[in-house]
Parts: sequence; C-alpha cells; structure tokens
Amino acid sequence: MNYSQARWTDDDDRYEPLLSEKSSETVSTEDGPLPDDLTRDSLTLPDVSEPELARHYTRLSQTNYGVESGPFPLGSCTMKYNPSFTEDLAASPDAAVHPDQPTETTQGTLELLYRLQDYLGRIGGMDAVSLQPPAGAAGEFAGILVAKAYHEHNGEDRSEVLIPESAHGTNFASAAMAGYDVVSLAGDDDGRVDLDALEAAVGEETAALMLTNPNTLGLFERDIEAIAEIVHDAGGLLYYDGANLNALLGRARPGDMGFDVMHYNVHKTFATPHGGGGPGAGPIGVTDELAPFLPAPRVAESGGGYEYVDPDRSMGKVHGFYGNWPVLLKAYAYIARLGDAGLADASAKAVLNANYLAEQIDYEIPFGPFHHEFVASAGEQDAADVAKRMLDYGVHPPTTKWPEIVPEALMTEPTEAESRRTLDQLAAAFDAVAGESDETLASAPESTAARRIDQVRAAREPRLSWQSLDE
Repeated sequence: MNYSQARWTDDDDRYEPLLSEKSSETVSTEDGPLPDDLTRDSLTLPDVSEPELARHYTRLSQTNYGVESGPFPLGSCTMKYNPSFTEDLAASPDAAVHPDQPTETTQGTLELLYRLQDYLGRIGGMDAVSLQPPAGAAGEFAGILVAKAYHEHNGEDRSEVLIPESAHGTNFASAAMAGYDVVSLAGDDDGRVDLDALEAAVGEETAALMLTNPNTLGLFERDIEAIAEIVHDAGGLLYYDGANLNALLGRARPGDMGFDVMHYNVHKTFATPHGGGGPGAGPIGVTDELAPFLPAPRVAESGGGYEYVDPDRSMGKVHGFYGNWPVLLKAYAYIARLGDAGLADASAKAVLNANYLAEQIDYEIPFGPFHHEFVASAGEQDAADVAKRMLDYGVHPPTTKWPEIVPEALMTEPTEAESRRTLDQLAAAFDAVAGESDETLASAPESTAARRIDQVRAAREPRLSWQSLDE
C-alpha cells in the first residue's frame, strides 16, 4: 500500500473540519480589549487551543500534494524542486529592501540584478536583458511589444504573428493582446515545424514567429537555422518561448540559433517557486538591434556603482518596479550555485530522465527521442481519468489533454531532480493504471481528501465565503 492509500480509512477521515466546526464556542471581537473604532463589528473567531490549531493546519498540509511530497511530472510546466537555500536567502534580513529606496542605499541589490542580467544574457545568447516582467506570460507580452516597437520604428506596420499549433496558449494570447492577427501553423508528420507551411505563411505582414525549442512534444527543431532564415528573409523576427530552456542549459543557446527576442521562465528553468498565481518573474532578452526598445528601466553600471537607466526608445513599463526582487534573487542564487558545469549537468539529467521514463511505460508514445519531456497517448482510456487514478498510487499525474495533436495526451516531464527510484515509481503507477478497467478509472481517485470535483462549476460559480454544510 502506498502512502496516499494509507492516509485515509473512510470518508469521515478524509474531511478535515473547519476551525469554526471544531470550536465549542466562539470569541467575539466586541468583547476584546481594543477600542470600538479598531474592531470589526460582530466578527466572531473560533476558540481553539494551540495544539488543535497546529494539528488543523498540519493535517490540511498533508492533504496537499507538492513537489516536496513526491515526483510531480507536469509536462511543460516544469515543476522543479526548489532548493531550500534559495528560500533562506530571499528571507534574509539583508534582502529586505524597498523598491522606493534611493539607489545609493541599494547598491548591493542593483549589483546582483546587473549580474543576473549578464548571467541570463550569456545563458540565452542574448545581448541585453530586462528583468522587469513579473511572470512568464508578462515576459511574452513584453517581448512581442518590443518586436512591435522595433517594426514601428522602422516604419513597418506588420499585422501577423505566426505560431505553431502545438504552442503554449499564452503565445496566442500575447500576440492577440499586442494587436496582431494570429496565424496558426500546422506541424509536419514528425511533430516539428513544416518548412513548406512556414514558407507559405510568411510575408510582408509577418511581424514574428513565436517558437518553443524543444517544442511541446519534447522534440528539438532540427531545421531551426532554416526556420530563422525563412522568417528573417521576410523581414520578421524570431521569438523564443523560454518554457523549455531547461532542456538546453549549458548546451545550446537560442541566440545562436537565430532568435531575436526571448523570455526566460525563471520558475521553470532556475527553480524559483511555480504556481499559485505568483509571485513570478519572466525576464526578456534581445539582440543588440532590439535593445533600445526594452522596458524601462534597466540596471547599468555608472561611475563605479549601479543605477537605473531608460533605453533610448523603450516600449514603456510592464511592472511597477524593476521586477520581483525575491524571485530574481532565488534565480541568481540557483545559477551561481550550479555554475556552467552544474547547469549543463542539469539539462543532461533532464533529458536522460525523460527518455528513461518514456522507455519504461506501457502507453503509446508517438514521437521521440525526446529532450526534457514527452507526450504519451492514453489511447482508449480517458486521459483525465488516468490522471485521477494515478493519484491513488501516490504520485502526481502528468498534464492531460494537451497538446491536442496527440489523442488523450499525457504530457510528462520528470525534470532533472528525480532519481531512478522515483522514476521507477512513476513508471509503476503509469503501468498499473494502463491495465485497469474503465469502471475503475471512472470512480478514481479513491484515496484522496477531495475526489471528483466539478471543476467547471468551481471555476464559474466559486463560493467566496464559507457557509455551513447545513445551510
């Protein structure tokens, strides 16, 4: 029996009562020692002991599954383990600076940001970097706005952005938000960009091609130099979605492939926290000719110190301050700790782990070999049911139903952090579910605190305030 099956013995054990349900009485703020003008009217709080409070929140934490609970192979999302030392650094009193402080009082912070700009530029093969965008999607949007500002400066009113059909949904959204018409490109039979389709699509209206390399199937675009030439000959720019940079660290650079602008997902690539809506960071890098259009400000050296400067023809601001400092600090610490050799080793193990796991499971895998991730097909089974059943085997399931070019997709990325033992644990869960009946899958999960949730209703009709079960 795995650990998740051992946690609960019946439905009553699964349910953790609210504190108000545990309390035999409540305490009203009206009875407190504070003046009336400092208290809320008729606010009642549960009256529980400290052990009850500690046990409540500990039990709640035990019902959640995170990357510190076990393998978390969400494809494309790159749920990397976040080293604790980076959290310690971000929580250090020395890191507690206010963005409105005068620059002369934050020289250490500015120096670290300047060094991170340099690190990211060298890793991506880019000439200039802005740390300002506060998330990967914000980085995408900023990168496309930089491209737009570049074309407008050159007197060109281009209207289209080309995007492969397997691209992340945010690519389509970022291009549309920037005012472009989106042209979707079909892939070829081996899951990569179809050069004939690309040549037919590019033209005077092409502002950019947004591309992920390796792509969302975990496949490297072998014709990337030809792709870059086709786009550049048409006067367009090549945009790199940094979601899968984890597969290339220390081994290949988007700038060397012909990309003009890119964003970095530091939460995917450099192990800062991921999920929960933030905080995040999505720095962007560009070539020299696009550097004048970067968001303002950037950090630059000045007279033996550091200061904020605005690029000559900046597309403007995308964030109130210069990036999310604690998140950027964690990314810097991760890069500095690993160094060149460590980054190259991380990407090698990410590729090795993905290909090893792909060889172990019984599900059909239509492409390969892979870089850091692969997409299997659940075949006749429903991919969502497969995912729910895998929870009963003590592991987190992969991403499901996407990309849609693989039927009943199971998009899987184990990352470099997992050992062979945990990869074998994942493979055993995949294979166990592959042999189960549709009836078993349809009733899964059986062992989790929450089971079959109406996800659509929860999103459309969220209950934002608590009501007792009797109401």
